[in-house]
Amino acid sequence: MRTVGLIVEYNPFHNGHLYHLQQSRKITQADAVVAVMSGHFLQRGEPALLDKWARTKMALEGGCDLVIELPVAYATQAAEWFAYGAVSLLEATGVVESFCFGTENGELEPLLQAAETVANEPPAFKALLKQLLQTGISYPSAYSSAITAYLSDRGYASAANFPFALPNHTLALHYLLALKRLGGKMEPFTITREKAQYNQETATDSMIASATAIRKLLLEQRSLEAARSFVPESTLRTLQQEWSAGHCPISWEHFTSALLHAIVTRTPSELAELHEISEGIEHRIRNALPQLASRQFEDILEALKTKRYTRTKLQRALLSILLGHSKADFTQDKLASGVEYIRVLGFTEKGKHLLRRMRNSAKLPVLLSAARAPQPFRYLELDTQASSVYMLGVPGSTSAHSLFRDFTEKPVTVE
Repeated sequence: MRTVGLIVEYNPFHNGHLYHLQQSRKITQADAVVAVMSGHFLQRGEPALLDKWARTKMALEGGCDLVIELPVAYATQAAEWFAYGAVSLLEATGVVESFCFGTENGELEPLLQAAETVANEPPAFKALLKQLLQTGISYPSAYSSAITAYLSDRGYASAANFPFALPNHTLALHYLLALKRLGGKMEPFTITREKAQYNQETATDSMIASATAIRKLLLEQRSLEAARSFVPESTLRTLQQEWSAGHCPISWEHFTSALLHAIVTRTPSELAELHEISEGIEHRIRNALPQLASRQFEDILEALKTKRYTRTKLQRALLSILLGHSKADFTQDKLASGVEYIRVLGFTEKGKHLLRRMRNSAKLPVLLSAARAPQPFRYLELDTQASSVYMLGVPGSTSAHSLFRDFTEKPVTVE
């Protein structure tokens, strides 16, 4: 059984995701799809619109066969570590021969060339990156500019003119860098992202819209009709079920009281010990609170905004405060050591077959629930804590039992 891997958030699963999944199967000639999916908190420092089990159901009904969780320690990171965690998990299954990701132009060769050239971060490249960071621009902008300049200096014409700064290209490059650094065997493929670009906030097509645009429609219009034409029927059914139960749509606004509590009960020096808190931003956060126009999350962001800090960087910093993520748990050495387990969120009949194969092929323990962990994995502990925090923000989840679903919830199954 030939298997392709996908790295996803599915927040929510929409027609563009369906197209990507179908094309990935086609160009890799795969019989099955394994998806590494972020859990309750996502790469841009945001809570998911729906919980991870509902999104797993969407993924399986949309065509995935096995869904495994990208731990929160990697899922909420910038591109480098997000990609590293996801690629290492796909490799660790031992059943995935290829993986496929979307890019803005569908070109793979310049990305491969760049990954091959800078994977070991030559001194000249590191010097370029440091020089650009000193100008005050954001790290993603500095990194893409450093790659362009480094490759141009060495005569790589095709790569030197490649738009590395585009969001999907940034992620794609880091997937390939992770593959190279891990010594991975998977074959990479890419397809062109069609009709809606990553982070595009408005829908410009009748059938395809970005997840960002769909979430904005749902949160602003408070009606599922706003998303009907952009998602498969199976996604719409799950949205209707979760919406009726009061379990979605979830946004940062559901966590602002908890966030403010986490800020005001810590001193600036305590805030400084948390992941993503650097360059004195802990003082800016504490000093901004008395000036807030309201307790709304957007007002908190507005009070903290500077030229140097992107919205995503600020959201990740605030998420680290909310979740209590310490710098000690997120050192480069600890992140580079990789995930210690494979957490299964759901599977189909084909997925069940893949799990049987993984008994012999997987390089890590395969967990069907957090309660079955053979030892106390630290990143799994962070996952269960993040799930509990998320459930505290879900209006329809009023029972204490919901706080510990990671220990009791069985994997989602779809026939």
